[in-house]
Amino acid sequence: MPESKSRKKPSYTPPPEPAAPKANPSWWAPTMLTLMVLGLVWVVTTYIWQSGGPIPGIGSWNLAVGFGLMMIGFVMTMRWR
Repeated sequence: MPESKSRKKPSYTPPPEPAAPKANPSWWAPTMLTLMVLGLVWVVTTYIWQSGGPIPGIGSWNLAVGFGLMMIGFVMTMRWR
């Protein structure tokens, strides 16, 4: 009985390893924490001064500014390595 020809397959080469994620700049973590704490202080100050807040005349928008600062800090935590 005739033998079939053997196929010449290249040897297995594993795929290259993915590159390690780059580290954040040195200012990332302090900025992130500062924004979260500053937002918290802003909101507490607004409640203590009964909507007179850090910027007088904008009323309850002081809460929006404080929560905005905190949210920017929290969004930065998603990119922190």
